[in-house]
Amino acid sequence: MDQPKKNNSIDLIIVGQGIAGSVMALSLIKAGYRVCVIDQPNLSSSSKIAAGIWNPIVFKRLTKSWLADELVPELIEFYEHWQTELKTTFIHHRHIIKPFSEDQEKNLWQKKSNEGNVFLDKQLYENLQIDKNYTVPSYSKVVQAGNLDVAHFLESVKTHLKETQIYLEETFDFSALNISPDTIQYKTLTANNIVFCDGHLITRNTFFKWIPMKPAKGEILTIQCEGLQLTNDVFNKGFFILPLGNDQYKVGATYDWDNLNDVPTEKAKNELLQKINAVITSPYTIIAHHAGVRPSVIDRRPVVGPHPKHKNMYTFNGFGTKAVMLTPYFAKQLLAHIQQGLAVDNEVDPQRFFK
Repeated sequence: MDQPKKNNSIDLIIVGQGIAGSVMALSLIKAGYRVCVIDQPNLSSSSKIAAGIWNPIVFKRLTKSWLADELVPELIEFYEHWQTELKTTFIHHRHIIKPFSEDQEKNLWQKKSNEGNVFLDKQLYENLQIDKNYTVPSYSKVVQAGNLDVAHFLESVKTHLKETQIYLEETFDFSALNISPDTIQYKTLTANNIVFCDGHLITRNTFFKWIPMKPAKGEILTIQCEGLQLTNDVFNKGFFILPLGNDQYKVGATYDWDNLNDVPTEKAKNELLQKINAVITSPYTIIAHHAGVRPSVIDRRPVVGPHPKHKNMYTFNGFGTKAVMLTPYFAKQLLAHIQQGLAVDNEVDPQRFFK
């Protein structure tokens, strides 16, 4: 594609302004492109409710998560750059506390950390007081972890887009889209390319609904608890407790592959309460209960790249629970493809599913 034009023409249309759409838009804007973002925020809430935790470790085997060495520096550079640009704060560096339930876990942690896994703290700790009646006897920490305040990030990006780009708050109308090899026409807009960042709603996408998704509904509670003694670090024991400040915490999350909607349920609430009550004995109050559908792909890899038949149409999707961690790295990769024609990683190319 030619370099971005310096007049008021649109270079790219982006459909969706969740984590994926926001990161993609900012990456393009930084590279000098003029974008139009089309989003209907009432259609999907998974990004808005997400805790935004990035964790570079797979706890089951204590191995690095996929591409962690590349992803973590990229995400930190990206979000720190944009919080400086937007004059706000939305990225928080934290450790993740991982309790040991048996000596075998502790021994595996020591082995893996001594083998050079930079995300595992080599030090072992004892007797962490979480609550007045709950002490973690033995634990260690995942380092270079943290979380993005996703709701604040999305709102900050929306404000920036409205001030500097074209932003349409509406449901995307596929019948109003006309594609030719050189241009994308949507209603009165003309662009060179279009990128779909439509989350789990890709199943309704005329052009990409052949991608085999495996979306999962997740539910999260926000609680108020003065007796909980977590100030910065995330606690993880088969569920997470994320400190928000002012004695508030996000607790999650559940998984449901059948009931794919944004409606909170008593079943999920009770599941989370059971986990909370195993740790917290101090009085607490539920102040929010949210649900959303995560856009996961059947092979657990995102889909990033051009449509097999329409080379000026792209998907940037399927990031699931790791959107905060994955999107800055793959936005840079898709940008390199758009700018220079460089190939995207075979593991994320949508071509792997096209017949």
